[in-house]
Amino acid sequence: MGRSLKKGPYVDEKLLKKIEQLDVDQRKEPIRTWARRSTIAPEFIGHTFLVTTGELTSAST
Repeated sequence: MGRSLKKGPYVDEKLLKKIEQLDVDQRKEPIRTWARRSTIAPEFIGHTFLVTTGELTSAST
């Protein structure tokens, strides 16, 4: 089910802070996250995420 347009996209605050810190430091390393509900924001483009599904960790770029 999609999220209501009036609520806007959901982006996990901790995940956004990690991305901002990597951009400031100009590092390219995978980010491990459990925040599977987060919407992919434009700031996330170009970063690699290791998403935990409970049993596995899968990479998505």
